[in-house]
Amino acid sequence: MKLSQFNFNLPADQVALYPSYHRDECRLMVIHKKSQTIDMYRKDEKGEPLKDEKGNPVFLDFRNVLDYFDEGDTFIFNDTKVFPARLYGTKEKTDAKIEVFLLRELNQEMRLWDVLVEPARKIRIGNKLFFDESGTMVAEVIDNTTSRGRTLRFLYDCPHEEFKRDLFALGEAPLPRYIIDHVGLALDENGQQIMKDGKPVMKYDRPCRREDLEDFQCIFAKNEGAVTAPATGLHFSRELMKRMEIKGINFAFITLHCGLGNFSNIEVEDLTKHKMDSEQMFVEAEACKTVNESKKSGHKICAVGTSVVKATETAVGTDGLLKEYEGWTNKFIFPPYDFGMADCMIGNFYHPMSTLMMNEAAFGGYDVVYEAYQLAVKHGYRFGCYGDAMLIVDD
Repeated sequence: MKLSQFNFNLPADQVALYPSYHRDECRLMVIHKKSQTIDMYRKDEKGEPLKDEKGNPVFLDFRNVLDYFDEGDTFIFNDTKVFPARLYGTKEKTDAKIEVFLLRELNQEMRLWDVLVEPARKIRIGNKLFFDESGTMVAEVIDNTTSRGRTLRFLYDCPHEEFKRDLFALGEAPLPRYIIDHVGLALDENGQQIMKDGKPVMKYDRPCRREDLEDFQCIFAKNEGAVTAPATGLHFSRELMKRMEIKGINFAFITLHCGLGNFSNIEVEDLTKHKMDSEQMFVEAEACKTVNESKKSGHKICAVGTSVVKATETAVGTDGLLKEYEGWTNKFIFPPYDFGMADCMIGNFYHPMSTLMMNEAAFGGYDVVYEAYQLAVKHGYRFGCYGDAMLIVDD
């Protein structure tokens, strides 16, 4: 397929900059893969849409996901944990402001980290970067890896756990750039629009907050290593998971450390020529046992998020069963694709031409998923990591 087939007009005001007040109260759209039909509204016993006091149909919300699953079905979650990867500092001598985005630790003993830097053209091998006012958290640039990539050696003499604690205390939640770079109208202290030369003044209007790191973390996050959240998992609250447990739904946990490649622009029209960044993943025996027993018994297997789809398709065997796995994956899933593991999946509504949207289109079928995206735009659904959700079921 071609990149342009995944383009659509997304109004800026439908991009979610903040999460829902309650994790599980976002809207839910349900796609039926075999019948190629879409559910948007709650229905009564006769199958007619329920209406509110104003006569408007009531949208499904995320808690309705329970209505589509039964005892013995299994949900597979990604339990990766996001760390505060975005750091701000200054460059030696010039005190120029710089941004460093931590990707992964390369060597604990030597304090080596793979990072991205801005502005890249001003940060060279040998430069020292300072991250706190006291000048104790210092890093030296020792290598160039890509145009924006660098290898840093932190000059911080203390036990490793103390170093990481102090480093992460300086960091911010690694929210996607489309959130932190969002520009809106500048308002004065009375809430009035500020004008200059007859034109409205614009400003960055999505400051980072202390609660962002908690909001941008799944409640079941366990294994640290992600620089972006497995967004669909953010919708699961403790209350919802308790209701699932009471209903007899099984949980299996795998780990895939989500990377920035999920937000990278695709620069080729022919999707077969696009290369995904590699991400580290782990599938352990306990998860395999839970998933395979459920599948052998004829129960549904639901992948929670595109990262789980990617991981399970990497680790599935030719017999259709999940295998233990420790390593890396750069699997790029787009239509057409023959899936071997899950028969259901949950995803968010994502940006145009994103690899995440393509993953969903491959799973549910391009035509019906693209139709769902058009309906989501028309009916005011929210898009992005904090956006609304879609469930794709195999009926």
